Amino acid sequence: MFQLENLKPLVKKRKDIGRGGKRGGTSGKGHKGQKARSGGSPRLGFEGGQMPLHRRLPKRGFTNAPFKKEVEIIDLSCLDSVFNAGDIVTRDILIEKGILKGKKSQRIFKALFKLKVLANGQLTKKLIVHADAFSESALKAIQEVGGEAHVVKGE
Repeated sequence: MFQLENLKPLVKKRKDIGRGGKRGGTSGKGHKGQKARSGGSPRLGFEGGQMPLHRRLPKRGFTNAPFKKEVEIIDLSCLDSVFNAGDIVTRDILIEKGILKGKKSQRIFKALFKLKVLANGQLTKKLIVHADAFSESALKAIQEVGGEAHVVKGE
């Protein structure tokens, strides 16, 4: 049974070295030199002044990371719970209401991410939805309750 006096610590106790006893003296660090000093360890990849491996090897490939488009998704159930019948739903309104948070850069430059509406849940209210993309079932569900779905043309 768990009792306060029987609990084992979650973290292993750090071994104190160089405090006398059989691990005194050089404390397992050899004699002198950079690695024997406190804080004395060169940065990762340092090769004693020789050109490091990561700089000797040629660069290869291509990354599209700076240009990728983020896609924020929203469900019909979320739209149904937040908006009233006849409301207009846009990306800006969703950000103002705090439904879409995204990254800070995305909030500042709203064109950095696209908005896609998915058909998870039920939609019972007539809404006018402006988004970059809709799933086919979400499009049908919006039109079935008498709402409108407008595809916004991005850059």
